[in-house]
Amino acid sequence: MQFTPYLNFNGNCDEAFAFYHQLFGGEILHRSTFAESPGTEDIPEEFRNGIMHIHLQVGSFGLMGSDAPANLFVPAQGLWVSVKADTVEEGQRLFNALAEGGRVTMPFEQTFWSPGFGMVTDRFGTPWMVNVYHE
Repeated sequence: MQFTPYLNFNGNCDEAFAFYHQLFGGEILHRSTFAESPGTEDIPEEFRNGIMHIHLQVGSFGLMGSDAPANLFVPAQGLWVSVKADTVEEGQRLFNALAEGGRVTMPFEQTFWSPGFGMVTDRFGTPWMVNVYHE
């Protein structure tokens, strides 16, 4: 069994996943717009270039997302996407990139359970926890 976070965006999913792809590496396994789906005559013109589905795979970690119509979009709440970093340096790099233009909830620092942990909501509205397990 595997759980895969599925993120919703308010028209900037493509930009967000380009950033996540650059930051985390991996491969975009699928990317399609609403214009590429059947029944496009029912899709408002301004929404046709929105992302209907995108899938980023980084090793065994998957991240998926899509744009939501403005009347259906709800910012993420009640969850965090947790990322495990292997070293403090890697954790700090990830945290700093996610924090750029975002909002830091808990600065990246040593805790009683980790040599590096921090919480941040990135500029796209996705809440992240960056956690270094052991060095």
